[in-house]
Amino acid sequence: MKSPWTWHGGGLAAARARFGDNGDPWIDLSTGINPHAWPGAADIIVDWRRLPSTSELREMEGIAAACFGVDPRHICALPGTETGLRIVSDLIGPRAHYLTPCYRTHEEMFPLSSATASGARGEPDGGTLILANPNNPDGQIWPRDTLLDLAGRRSDKGWLIIDEAFADSDPANSLSQDIADDQRLLIFRSFGKFFGLAGVRLGFLLGPQAVIDRMRQKLGAWPISAAAIAIGGAAYADHGWIAAMRERLCRESQRLDDMLIGCGYRPLGACPLFRLIVAEDAMALFERLAERAILTRPFDYDPRWLRIGLPETDEAFSRLQKALLLG
Repeated sequence: MKSPWTWHGGGLAAARARFGDNGDPWIDLSTGINPHAWPGAADIIVDWRRLPSTSELREMEGIAAACFGVDPRHICALPGTETGLRIVSDLIGPRAHYLTPCYRTHEEMFPLSSATASGARGEPDGGTLILANPNNPDGQIWPRDTLLDLAGRRSDKGWLIIDEAFADSDPANSLSQDIADDQRLLIFRSFGKFFGLAGVRLGFLLGPQAVIDRMRQKLGAWPISAAAIAIGGAAYADHGWIAAMRERLCRESQRLDDMLIGCGYRPLGACPLFRLIVAEDAMALFERLAERAILTRPFDYDPRWLRIGLPETDEAFSRLQKALLLG
């Protein structure tokens, strides 16, 4: 069933137009974006009169690189991970396999692409393989040894591309420290999901220096806004907030699990920013929740799935629980 909500999360305006307002404020649980945003963005002063400098951009990349555990020469900032995902085929060739289930963008990244079941260990020719870790929408975490094996099996014409959009919640799930010039490994990182500031539009490509240099050439001058540079640098340098937020997300995702189990659902996935549940008719459940001003994420390719993001407040937890029990 096609709808504005099965394509991508965050369709709150469309939900309001379709379901109206019942007096309660809408709760958007459709995106998997941290509801507890990094609080320092409003205090950042940006000089909008001048172009952002290359030195400021490189400084911000260095701060992010330190968080990821990668050498700064192996990182390139992007105006959002979505942009980088759609450019990378121009750098490494038009053919790739993508593991399913996956982000919609993974299907569209390469002109010549084909789907591979998530249980596969890669295609026979050792070509380019795209996957997410943690995966979206099922929250699967790939074992480190499996990923390194997949990277090692790439041919001289293939790459392992890992979308680590949700990896900031637990750095142990990342392969960023394995980036090297002799590795057939490319990693995309997203700023907006963990820091809860999707509107900043900031992401990163990690990879061998030759690929990084080609990406910078492709992006051209001034690819990142002054605001994204300033906010990104300050947020990645806020180690205390990052550590505390990782602990908070762990606690609150366990609370979400307990609540879903209490409502009769088995939560799937290990990414603390969302859970996937299986329902006999997930679209009907989506609509019943939306009628109570709670927006979740259904999927047209599996009518049993519903993804539920992490509620922000006690009130949001309570409203979700009540709506699920009323079913």
